[in-house]
Amino acid sequence: MKKEWFESEDFWKNYAPIMFDEQHWAEAAGIAQRIKEIARLKDGARVMEAGCGVGRICVELAALALDTTGIDIIQSELDTAKESAEAQDVSLFLVNADLRSFRTENHGIEKFDCAVNVYNSFGYCEKKEDDFLILKSIFLSLKDGGKFILECISRESAILFFTKGEEFERAGKKVVTDFGVVGAWEGLRSHWTLTDTKSGEIIDHEFVQRLYSAAELGETLKKIGFSNVQIYGGWDLRPYDENLQTMLILAEK
Repeated sequence: MKKEWFESEDFWKNYAPIMFDEQHWAEAAGIAQRIKEIARLKDGARVMEAGCGVGRICVELAALALDTTGIDIIQSELDTAKESAEAQDVSLFLVNADLRSFRTENHGIEKFDCAVNVYNSFGYCEKKEDDFLILKSIFLSLKDGGKFILECISRESAILFFTKGEEFERAGKKVVTDFGVVGAWEGLRSHWTLTDTKSGEIIDHEFVQRLYSAAELGETLKKIGFSNVQIYGGWDLRPYDENLQTMLILAEK
C-alpha cells in the first residue's frame, strides 16, 4: 500500500505534543468510563483501541479492569503508550500494525468484545476504499455480538463548528492553523505551521480529512456487516441534531 503522511514518525514527533494537550489528557479517564458504560462492558472484557496513538484512551481503559489492546502504525507512539501504562501500573498489550490490513489471527490475538476508534482518528487515507478497509478490519476483529464505538468529525459537525483557523502557543511552539473546505464539503483541509519559540525553526504540514455524513457512515457500517447501528450527538448519547457536540456511532457485530 502507498505510504500515507500519517505513517511518518517525524510528523507525530513534532505534532503529537500539540494535538494532545493537557485538556485532552484530562478528559481521557471520563471518556474511557463512558466507553465502558455505553458498550456495557464487564471487568475483564477484551477491548481494542484502533489507532491508539500515545495511549491516551487505551491506558485509561486498562485502568478500568478491561483487557485492553492498542493498535497503531507508529512504533514511537506505541512506545509512549507503553511508558504511560507502566507509569499507571496497568497491563496493556500493544501491536504495531496497519489497520487497513490488521487481522487478529495474524498476531495470535483473540477477538474482542469491543473496539473503539475515537478522537477524530478516522478519514485520513488518500483513498476512500482504504478508510473502509479499516472499518472492515475492525468488524473482523470483533466477536459475534461485539460492539464498535466510532467518534470523529462528521460532515455535519465540520459545518456546524467550522473555523478559519487560530493562533496559540503550546509545547514550546507558536502554532498557526488554517482550515479550508475541500470540494462540496468532501474534506477538511488543515494547514499547521509550528514555529519554535526559542530557535525560530519552522515546521509546516498540510493534510486533508475526508468528511462523511453520519448517515453515510451508518449505511457503510451496515454494508460491512454491522447491525443495530445507532448515531448520537455526543458522549452523553444526546440526539444527533443541531445540538450535537460530536458524532458518536455505536454498532454491533
